[in-house]
Amino acid sequence: MPEETKFVTVYVASGQPEAQIIKGRLESEGIPAMLRYESAGLVFGLTFDGLGQVKIQVPSSLAQEAKEILGVGERRNSKSSGQAPNKEI
Repeated sequence: MPEETKFVTVYVASGQPEAQIIKGRLESEGIPAMLRYESAGLVFGLTFDGLGQVKIQVPSSLAQEAKEILGVGERRNSKSSGQAPNKEI
């Protein structure tokens, strides 16, 4: 991967366990992913006001494919599903 590769956020998880699952899913499909988070949320286990959030980022050239794999946007458009909305980008 070239050094100048820009990473973009494709999903925002509510904590480390969810983020690790999402990252593993993307990597199993051949998409490199990295996690970005505030260390205070990890150290203290805080999950309020954004401290526990984890951003899943992928190279910008693979962002659309990653969103398709994760189904980002599909749940947002189906309001009749009765599910709580995810924190998708």
